[in-house]
Amino acid sequence: MSEVLIYHNPACGTSRNTLALIRHSGIEPTVVEYLKTPPSREQLREIAAATGQPLRALLREKGTPYAELDLGNPKWSDDDLLDFIAQHPILMNRPIVVTPLGTKLCRPSEEVLEILPAGKMALFTKEDGERIEDSGERRAG
Repeated sequence: MSEVLIYHNPACGTSRNTLALIRHSGIEPTVVEYLKTPPSREQLREIAAATGQPLRALLREKGTPYAELDLGNPKWSDDDLLDFIAQHPILMNRPIVVTPLGTKLCRPSEEVLEILPAGKMALFTKEDGERIEDSGERRAG
């Protein structure tokens, strides 16, 4: 198993670019298509804790039932939010990448560079033509 894991949605350009950046670094990650294999409630809780963000920060609004479920309402507890994500995995924002250097919601995709256990990479071009230059700076592990 790879030391890098990505919670991925192949229909999402940001997720595709993040996966491509990881592979560009020479790492073949474990890819979890979370819409097909959603993380458990406990895994979601652990992912949120590892990012240092509240669970609410992992919610995706665009293209999801976020508004119709009134998830912006502060009345929902973390347990309630976990229930909603379990029922509607599309509510989980993506891509989330887990490496030995940390766990991060990688939006935009180049956010993954901070936690990649790899040296400075060559220039990378995203699907839309945007060029990403890697500074080589990484989070301390």
